[in-house]
Amino acid sequence: MEGSRAVPGGAVVAEDLVALTKAWGPFVSVYMTTEAGVENAAQRSELRWKDLRRDLASQGAPPPILEAIEPLVPEAHLHGGCLAVVANLADGILHVDHGPEAPSTDVAAWAPLPRLVPLLRWRQTLLPHMIVLVDRTGADLIGVARDRADVVRTAEGQDDEIRKSAPGGWSQRRYQQRAEDSWEHNADAVAREVARTAVRLRPELILVSGDVRALQYLGEAMPKEWRDAYVEIEGGGRAPDGSEEHLRERIDAQVARLAKDRSDAVMERFREELGQADLACQGVGPTLRALAAAQVEVLLVDDRPEDDRTAWFGPEPAHVAADPSTLQVVGVDRPQEARLVDAALRAALGTGAAILVTPPVGGPAEGLGAILRWGPSPAG
Repeated sequence: MEGSRAVPGGAVVAEDLVALTKAWGPFVSVYMTTEAGVENAAQRSELRWKDLRRDLASQGAPPPILEAIEPLVPEAHLHGGCLAVVANLADGILHVDHGPEAPSTDVAAWAPLPRLVPLLRWRQTLLPHMIVLVDRTGADLIGVARDRADVVRTAEGQDDEIRKSAPGGWSQRRYQQRAEDSWEHNADAVAREVARTAVRLRPELILVSGDVRALQYLGEAMPKEWRDAYVEIEGGGRAPDGSEEHLRERIDAQVARLAKDRSDAVMERFREELGQADLACQGVGPTLRALAAAQVEVLLVDDRPEDDRTAWFGPEPAHVAADPSTLQVVGVDRPQEARLVDAALRAALGTGAAILVTPPVGGPAEGLGAILRWGPSPAG
């Protein structure tokens, strides 16, 4: 029985969402667009929430849950492009998040299991990263991560002789050398601060922009363990000059490119194992059986809003099957029915599997697949 090799890091491990697999449903799941860049943003969010609240009430969601969500709405636009909430009657608010953008349509569901795909998709694409804007005197550091407020720091060198002027005479060469030394010392100070911040943030990328000469010194001074994450970006610096929007676009493009590369690496591994008929499976039946055996290392799931397929689940995360009789055989007296995707995600989270949300085209057969911890794969 062959064991699984290390899986590429593009899949999401969401330990904080595991608690949702232990809570009792039904659940309210809300994904509501929040527009920060419009006039009367708070009022627009409140109007949108009224429509979603009315929809939830018509589905049977109890008023106490809806009243608990209400205070989250007015200031949600200050934190992101989408307000995400999961709640139940027993515990109230179970999870709150603010994502960069909402799904194609707002979601308001009262269902046996929570809707988690948008949360996982955000985590898959919003990789933690650092932005370092550098000049000859120091740098501004911005740490960006999904689960914490942005970290903003300033690193300044101690040397103040930083201009590379030309006074003439015999002292010119010595003066220029002292300026070079000052830039180098300042770069050392910046590199130390970058390393300290990186230890806390664990960024996937360190994106650096600014003065060309200062960048050269900083690149040479970066600690070895962070050099693979170090990427220079053109077109930005510390001084506000109108280039911030273009710099942000370049930074976002770099982060998106790395996220795609990491997801592609997982998909490549999945196809490789599938081709060997060993440590992978695809299709609803084989994947649910692998989840029930806690055999899944990475669950691959393609969630489409129009997908109304269902599966069955029981009290434990590994209680998942395509039909209720399978669960009754293992002692689940009253299996519950839920959306197929939601049941599969619950089983994956509860059994410690990572998750990759795949695109609609090119994903696993029937929208469900897995990289396995051990083989052989379950029979189809």
